[in-house]
Amino acid sequence: MDNLQLDSYLSIQISADKLSAFLTFSRITDEFGCSGDDLERFVRSKGVVFGVRAEVLKQIGTNPLAYYKDQTLIAQGVSPVPGKDGFIRLVYDMEKRNSAPAELEDGKVDFKEVVQLKNVKRGQLIAERFDPQPGPSGQTVTGEEIPSKLGKHVRFKVGKNVVLNDEQTAMYSAIDGLISLTEKEKINVFPVYEVNGDVDYSVGNIDFVGTVVIRGNVLSGFRVKASGDIRVIGGVEGAEIESDGSVEITGGILGSNKGFVKAGHNVRSSFIQEGNVIAGEEVLVSQSIMHSHVKAGRNVICSGAKGLIVGGIVQAGDLVSARTVGNSMSTATTIEVGVKPEYRTELLELRGRLKQNMESLDKSEKALTILDQLAATGNLSPEKMALRIKLTATKRQTLLENDQTKSRILAIEKSLEDTDRSRVDVSNIVFGGTKIVIGRYTKFVKDSSQRVTFRYSEGDIVLVPYTK
Repeated sequence: MDNLQLDSYLSIQISADKLSAFLTFSRITDEFGCSGDDLERFVRSKGVVFGVRAEVLKQIGTNPLAYYKDQTLIAQGVSPVPGKDGFIRLVYDMEKRNSAPAELEDGKVDFKEVVQLKNVKRGQLIAERFDPQPGPSGQTVTGEEIPSKLGKHVRFKVGKNVVLNDEQTAMYSAIDGLISLTEKEKINVFPVYEVNGDVDYSVGNIDFVGTVVIRGNVLSGFRVKASGDIRVIGGVEGAEIESDGSVEITGGILGSNKGFVKAGHNVRSSFIQEGNVIAGEEVLVSQSIMHSHVKAGRNVICSGAKGLIVGGIVQAGDLVSARTVGNSMSTATTIEVGVKPEYRTELLELRGRLKQNMESLDKSEKALTILDQLAATGNLSPEKMALRIKLTATKRQTLLENDQTKSRILAIEKSLEDTDRSRVDVSNIVFGGTKIVIGRYTKFVKDSSQRVTFRYSEGDIVLVPYTK
C-alpha cells in the first residue's frame, strides 16, 4: 500500500514534548496489507524521522489485528541529560584524616610526622573553579535537537589572605600559612602559631588571628582561641578551646565538667569524657563520648571499634551515629536530633522571657487600672501622670516584644516538625535507659535493641533495622 492508501487506515500522533510518536488505526478491512518498510515510509512522511522502532512497525505489518485497538508507540526521542554543576577543587583534601601516632614498645607515643598540616606558600595556587558543563543534548522524534540545560554556577567563598585571578577561576594564597575552611565553606589562609609543648603557665592563654598548633596538652583553666583551626597533638583537660574553623584533638578531651571546646566548623577527637563540645557542622569521635554534653549543627558520628555514647546529652541537627548507646546499667543517656541544638536553647530562653513579660504586663495593667480610675476622678498628681505615661509606653513595648517572641517561638516549633531527614543510627546495640528525641517527639528505650535506626514517622518515633 502507498502512503495515500495508508492515510485512510492509520494516523500518527506526536506527544506535546515531541519525544514520543504513536500509531493508531482509524479502521481496518480485509484489503489492508503492508510491510514494515511501507509503514516506515508512511511514518517518515508524517515527519517522524528519529527513534523509529522498525521492529514494532514490522510486527504491525505482519499482524495488524493485534494492534488495531491500541495506540502503539512507534518512535521514541531522547531526553537531554542535565548538565554537570560547576565546582571548586582545593589543592588539599580538607576532609582527609590524619594518621594515628605510632606507639613505641614502652607504651609512649611518638608524635613526629603525625599532623600533616595543609601548609601553602605565598602566591601558591590553592583552589580552582570549574564552569558548569552542558550534558548531552536530546532529540525529538521529528529530528529537532533539544539543548541540554547548563549545570549550576558556583562562586568562590573568599575568606582571609587569599586573592583571585581576573577571570575568577583560580584562588591564590596571599601569605605563607595554612588553608582553613571556616563557616559557610569560606576558604582562608591563616598564619600558623605553634606551641612545642603543653599550654601551661609557661605559655599562658592564646588568642591568635590564625591557626594554632599545640604539640602537647592543654591543661585545665587555660584558654586557646583562634580565627583559623586549632590542632592539639595531645589531650585537652578542662580548658576553653574556641575556633572559627575546626578543632582537632589527637589525645582526646578529659573535661572534668569544666571548660568547653567550640568550633565554627568541625570538632574531631579520639574521645570526649565529661566534656562540653559545640560544633557548627560535625563532631567526629573515633572511640567514645562519655557523660558529656555534645552539640553539632549537622551530625555527631561516634565510629571506630568502640563507638560508644553513654551518659550525658548528645544533640545534632540531622544525625547521631554510634555503635553502642547507653550501657547494661541503664545509665541515663539522651540523644536529640531534628533541630539545631542552639534552637532548643533559644526556645527555652524565649519561653522564659515570654513568661517574665506576661508577669510584668500583668503588674503594669493593674497599676494602669488604678491610675485610670484616679484620672477619671481628677485626682492624678503630676508624678502619677508621668508614671501613667511611662507605664503605657512600657506596656506597648512589652506587647510588641511578646508578638516578636511568639512569632520566633512558632518558627522554631515549625522547624521541630521538619524531622523527616533526622535519624539516630545504632550499628551494634542501644540499651534501656536511653531517651531518643526527634524534633518534638520523645521515646524512652525500655528494652535493649540491636542494629536499629530511630526515625520519625506519622506522629511517632519508630525503630527500623539499621542498614549501612
